[in-house]
Amino acid sequence: MTLETTAIQTTGAPPEHSLLERRGRTLGSHSPLFYTEPLEIVEGEGVWVRDAAGKTYLDVYNNVPHVGHSNPAVREAIAAQLLKVNLHTRYLHSRVVEYAEKLLATFDEPLDRVFFTNSGSEANELALRIARQHTGNTGILISDHSYHGNTTTLAELTTALRVKEPLGPHVRTLTIPDAYGLTSAKEKRLLAQGLTEVDAAIASLEVSGHGLSAILFDPIFSTEGLLKTPRGYIEAVAERVHAAGGLVVADEVQSGFGRIGAHMWGHQAYGTTPDLVTLGKPMGNGHPVGATVTSAALMDEFGENNTYFNTFAGNPVSASAALAVLQVMEDHNLLDSTRRLGRFINRELRALALGNPRIKSVRGTGLFFGLEIVRPTDSEPDPETTKAIVEDLRNRGVLIGRIGRHDNVLKMRPPIVFERQHAEIMLDRVRLALEAQGVAD
Repeated sequence: MTLETTAIQTTGAPPEHSLLERRGRTLGSHSPLFYTEPLEIVEGEGVWVRDAAGKTYLDVYNNVPHVGHSNPAVREAIAAQLLKVNLHTRYLHSRVVEYAEKLLATFDEPLDRVFFTNSGSEANELALRIARQHTGNTGILISDHSYHGNTTTLAELTTALRVKEPLGPHVRTLTIPDAYGLTSAKEKRLLAQGLTEVDAAIASLEVSGHGLSAILFDPIFSTEGLLKTPRGYIEAVAERVHAAGGLVVADEVQSGFGRIGAHMWGHQAYGTTPDLVTLGKPMGNGHPVGATVTSAALMDEFGENNTYFNTFAGNPVSASAALAVLQVMEDHNLLDSTRRLGRFINRELRALALGNPRIKSVRGTGLFFGLEIVRPTDSEPDPETTKAIVEDLRNRGVLIGRIGRHDNVLKMRPPIVFERQHAEIMLDRVRLALEAQGVAD
């Protein structure tokens, strides 16, 4: 039996309080949950999840179970290693080394060393620490609508979420140019404007005495709304950063592991190689493991000046889970299927958007895609309707999210074991939701 067709037995409501009330009394009321009416998920299989009432949903939101919920190969790898041993990373273990070798084989030179961490936040924190020590500078460039983690350092450069920490004096923000729908001439002008802003930000850091240590960015600018940068922008920014003595850090938590279809890593879509790459929980299909990938030169420099270790980051169980993810991707040729399916979905979404003034653009690539929703009267962002579409799809059994500066880009990002049949279900229900919310006829 499969999760698509079977039902489950529920035990009913808790005797005294609902689960939501109990959560509020223990985890507090400020920890965010999805949807107006929170959803209690109790089971998952592949691209499907099921709630406590027995309703099944197509998961087009969650990239953490990269090769599908409860993937049997990952599950068995974790269980097999747990039956043997899980131990401190200051002991030798072949599984950890095997994973490091297999992971690094997917990167281009000179990215040939890896620090394991427990999360993407920790990976970004470590990358920025390495950059500061290497350059002797503290200045950081980020986009003006981004998120890279929850540590204090990262909170001081978070621009897409509400945080009490003010933007650090060592931080400069960039408005990432978006070339969607522009002519070649307009794209070139936008490129020039964007690079002028980069030059000004670097100069400001120099004048202020911070200097430039690094730029940190998500190669597909997902939180920003899946932007399409002008041709040559990323390469030119990297050149300017290096000329100023800084390092380039690519946050691949969203765009990595074949998510974009055309390449294993998001930064490979550009003609430049970052100095550091940070990874998060899709590595282990949701099992807590992250990584900072870099060069031998930067690792050795850091190691010569720091006694650094991480007690359980990349431990044998984590490494076993992560090895299984790469093996599943290889066995099922998921990079190729992600590319092909992404093209199909993109064509269908473009056909849906054609002639529709409410859909300003089709965003993304591979299995990370979305629709930009605007108002009919003035083509301005329409976050209210976008939220209504997300809620409507939840009721139709499809889970998605929304992103972008104005929260008006529908965010669709399923596990990469997504297949044509799943895409057709999603597309059919997206059409129905758009019609129901007055976005399509």
